[in-house]
Amino acid sequence: MSANKEVRFLTSPKFGHQKKKYCRFKKSGIRYIDYKDPEFLKKFLNEQGKILPRRLSGNSLKYQRRVAQAIKRARQVALLPYVTDLLK
Repeated sequence: MSANKEVRFLTSPKFGHQKKKYCRFKKSGIRYIDYKDPEFLKKFLNEQGKILPRRLSGNSLKYQRRVAQAIKRARQVALLPYVTDLLK
């Protein structure tokens, strides 16, 4: 085997300083999430059309529930697809 015992990474490791997540709704003062605005709701979907979780989107619990409800309503009215390939 190799006598060299140093650790190598495929990407540079990010230790310590990580960007603080924030709820964009609280910061902007948005109170109502409109289900009739699919371009805004696409920010909370991944490429397959799944709803992004809170740990990735940074939303608070209150607004994550409202976003999920708005996405589900937009899907019901056919403004957003249920499943897709390469939505963005």
